[in-house]
Amino acid sequence: MVVPSPLLRHLRTVPRVDLLIGVSIIALGTLEAFTVAAEYGAARTPELRWIGQALVTGLLVWFRRRAPVAAFILMILAQYAWHRQGYEHCQVWQLFSLLLVFHTVGAELPFRPGLAWAVTGILVFDSGAVDHRWLPLEEVIFLTVVFGAAYLTGLALRAHAVRARRLAEHAVRLERDRERRAAEAVAEERVRIARELHDVVAHSVSMMVMQAGLLRRRGGGDENALRGIEHSGREAVEELRVMLGALRMPLDESIPQAGLDQLATTVDTLVSTGLRITLEVTGEPVRLPPGLDLSAYRIAQEALTNAVKHAGDSAIAIRVAYHDGSVELEVLDEGGGAPSGLSTGNGLIGMRERAELFGGTFEAGPRAGGGFRVHARLPIFQEVLA
Repeated sequence: MVVPSPLLRHLRTVPRVDLLIGVSIIALGTLEAFTVAAEYGAARTPELRWIGQALVTGLLVWFRRRAPVAAFILMILAQYAWHRQGYEHCQVWQLFSLLLVFHTVGAELPFRPGLAWAVTGILVFDSGAVDHRWLPLEEVIFLTVVFGAAYLTGLALRAHAVRARRLAEHAVRLERDRERRAAEAVAEERVRIARELHDVVAHSVSMMVMQAGLLRRRGGGDENALRGIEHSGREAVEELRVMLGALRMPLDESIPQAGLDQLATTVDTLVSTGLRITLEVTGEPVRLPPGLDLSAYRIAQEALTNAVKHAGDSAIAIRVAYHDGSVELEVLDEGGGAPSGLSTGNGLIGMRERAELFGGTFEAGPRAGGGFRVHARLPIFQEVLA
């Protein structure tokens, strides 16, 4: 006989443990039909009604998870039919099956419907509707306790399953959030690297071009201009080497980064090539956090680069002021120069992003008397000043 494929697929969805329990109940009921039927006044030959009762009970236990309410009602009706046949006591396998369906009601149904069905079943047995007799108080208490305990174990199992499912869903959400944060961190790191490369290359190459232009206008091999070009080139290569090396280093290792303390060296290098640049530092310098220190230096460096490109030979003034709770940067030029054509269009945007990243402010625009002004104020946390 060929089993239809839909039925076979349906049977495969039933848990194997339920199949094992159902088969065990059928086997136990059939065995008792051969061994103890005589105790209830039946003939010594096998009692077919016992076998039928065991078969029905086993099938209900087998499929109880698929239809818990139907299995619950049919199990009570099967027990009623058992007592209608004249058997006053239920067997161990019958009591076990009843407890199992009470447990399933608590485990598979929502709380309110499950509680209603469990209470209804307990009342049916306690009222004697199944046994057709008034039950003594101790038997009522016994049935209430055992059936109630079976329902409560199912309820506890359902609560545990719900909690485990919620924890699993929470773990999935956390994993998704972790992957999203990792992707955002990668994107932010790419933006940071692009900004750093822009600042390094734009500053150094612009300085080299300006120094080469100065050398051309002077019409000779000015030693200071050549030395400035060489220094700017070496500085660009060194900073690029450090940055690219950082990409290959473990995250827990630190690398040296530029800071405001290098601003004086940058200015001296440019002054040595003939540019008129002054640097003024006011207030008491404090040690800034690495990220803030780097951003402050890059803002000043980029503003200086733009001033050199656009102000020509005019004077450039840089002011760094340390206040209680903030550091202020200002770069002023007198204008008058022609644009060099080397601008990437990202300078002002990058400076504004750096300032806003640390909760600071940024302003840039033409001056009333001519020239250009760049101003940034970056807050310093109090614990840094301590």
